[in-house]
Amino acid sequence: MERIDIARRVFANDQYAVGLTGIVIESVGNHEAECSLDVDSRHRNARGAAMGGVLFTLSDFTAAVAANSECLDTELQWVSLNATIHYLSPALGNRLLAHCKALKHGRTTALYQSTITDAESGRTVAVAEVTMISV
Repeated sequence: MERIDIARRVFANDQYAVGLTGIVIESVGNHEAECSLDVDSRHRNARGAAMGGVLFTLSDFTAAVAANSECLDTELQWVSLNATIHYLSPALGNRLLAHCKALKHGRTTALYQSTITDAESGRTVAVAEVTMISV
């Protein structure tokens, strides 16, 4: 079974991110991951942009997939300890892409950076840093 299939199977248990929000894992491996989200009316705020919480969920979930990318066939080891997100511009399009990679992956803690782009415009809409801890 390929790594992406394993990741999708393992993270299908994340009912909020995958089931309710609709995030899809696009690629995974070597402490990196890409996820996407098709934005619809349930994700938008009163101004028509994707809500900040949607962007945060996308970045946090993508970081979890990336951090656990090397232990998918065992018990998941990495969870978020702290996160900071910078909203750069409104996410007005219908599809968001998040790319997350390790800036530092240590034995017990790791730092990941997620960049979220509006797939239609190519504009970066948010950047997040997520500190992960091995549990």
